[in-house]
Amino acid sequence: MANVKSTTQNLKLKKSADIKVRAYHLSLAVIRFINQLPDKRAFLVIGDQLLRAITSIGANIIEAQSSSSRREFIKFYEIALKSANESKYWLCLLRDSYPQLREQCGELLQETQEISNMLGSSILTLKSKRKF
Repeated sequence: MANVKSTTQNLKLKKSADIKVRAYHLSLAVIRFINQLPDKRAFLVIGDQLLRAITSIGANIIEAQSSSSRREFIKFYEIALKSANESKYWLCLLRDSYPQLREQCGELLQETQEISNMLGSSILTLKSKRKF
């Protein structure tokens, strides 16, 4: 478990204004975190779901960049936001089911929330610009 703490500390050093960079580093931190979870069925299942959701955030942000329209771009950001919300759910389950993970999950939750806020703000801005 000692390595888990050091992997989440890396998040603090990798803050960026670029959402795709932050999503990428969050994915890396979660991959390292999941690899340190206890080898029990519940953690394997939740870890798998978390991995799918967290990596989907960055994948959809990247996909949005190759969109052919503003509408399509917004749609990919909305999917990324939904994945971020799902990721928060899985992180909360881990945090609340295994007290030893509370601090690490809290750090990952905070970064996921910040990325969610960035996505939500971008979506609102893009949708309001479309109405003019």
